[in-house]
Amino acid sequence: MSNRQSRGEAAYHGGVAAEAIVARAYEALGLQVADTRWRGAAGEIDLVLRDRDAVIFVEVKKSRSFAQAALRLGPHQMERIYMAGAEFLAGEPKGQLTETRFDVALVDMQGRVQIHENAIGLG
Repeated sequence: MSNRQSRGEAAYHGGVAAEAIVARAYEALGLQVADTRWRGAAGEIDLVLRDRDAVIFVEVKKSRSFAQAALRLGPHQMERIYMAGAEFLAGEPKGQLTETRFDVALVDMQGRVQIHENAIGLG
């Protein structure tokens, strides 16, 4: 295995671990994990959660610090998350009228989590 492949595999497993930590944090808040790494034609959503009839889409970012993790989310990625979210909502009973929120969850190198509700917006 090359060095590049090894780094890629470590990043993948680190991302999966961060998503699991975030999922547990949301479950502790009483939300239900509906899907992980949901993939549609527009792209992937790290976590899809349910809070009664509401759907919460979560983008998980992991880095050494919360500030570094936050810098890993750019405008193109936010747009992709919105498009994937719209695609997911097409399968919901209320469709695009479903109460929806787009959160960002940051994970630092100690495994601590910061949840930022309604953090993703198109401007």
